[in-house]
Amino acid sequence: FQAEDGIRDQPRSRGLGDVYKRQAYLGPSISLEQFLLRPSHGLLRQSYQAKEMLAAEVNADGFGFGWYLEDGTPRKYNNPAPIWSDPNIVQLGSALESKTWLANVRRATVANSPALPNTPPYGVGPLLFSHNGFIDEFATKVRPKIRQFLVPVIESDVQGNTDSEYLFAVIRQMLCETNDMIAVLRRLFEQLHLWMEGDGGSFNFLILDGERVFATRHAVGHESPTLYLGKDEVDFPGGWLVASEPFSKTGEWVLVPNSHLVIFSFGSSPEKIAL
Repeated sequence: FQAEDGIRDQPRSRGLGDVYKRQAYLGPSISLEQFLLRPSHGLLRQSYQAKEMLAAEVNADGFGFGWYLEDGTPRKYNNPAPIWSDPNIVQLGSALESKTWLANVRRATVANSPALPNTPPYGVGPLLFSHNGFIDEFATKVRPKIRQFLVPVIESDVQGNTDSEYLFAVIRQMLCETNDMIAVLRRLFEQLHLWMEGDGGSFNFLILDGERVFATRHAVGHESPTLYLGKDEVDFPGGWLVASEPFSKTGEWVLVPNSHLVIFSFGSSPEKIAL
């Protein structure tokens, strides 16, 4: 997100389409209602009453969620309207269940950018992706360099104009050379330093592959949006959570340090790795 989670407004041209609040879950199968609608401070409330935002409280420029079927096939639901205006999620809440969930609400950083192609999460192949952040001078300086870097088959999957979706494309292309996500993320951040040429950005990613959740907290030249790792044996027994803000009252939430990656998967405890 742009002015999200403690990031102060800057008089610069920022990227388009930054997600402002997100959360993910991996563990025993739960319903969409339990993950998204039931928590006392879940994304529904954070869409209009977030706690850790200095510049705004309302995230009304779209929302989306993603999950995996039993056979590992990813699915996603995106809507460029506010989450509170969509009656479908109430109907879907008790009908959908999964062991892995991702969801986000969005506040657009550029006027007129709310649109379905710009509404995360993004999904290609087995991956689901959401980005909380921005890139300074993205459209004029960084996007042309990314487009030169991308091969046509990867760029052809980009449907919108957000920095988030282009970053997802870069990650997917780098994964074609190695399936080591840690190495890919480190390489991406090194490449971004070159592309930004002294400018900055914020790069809190959520990446899911059906078996693992990768969550980064990282920024260059700006404050990092907050990211919390959570465990809640009352409302989410046996599962792990990661979120922009703690969204349950009964859980234990730990702030992830700056420039760190959190990984958790089925059957193992989370790892925190310095980037």
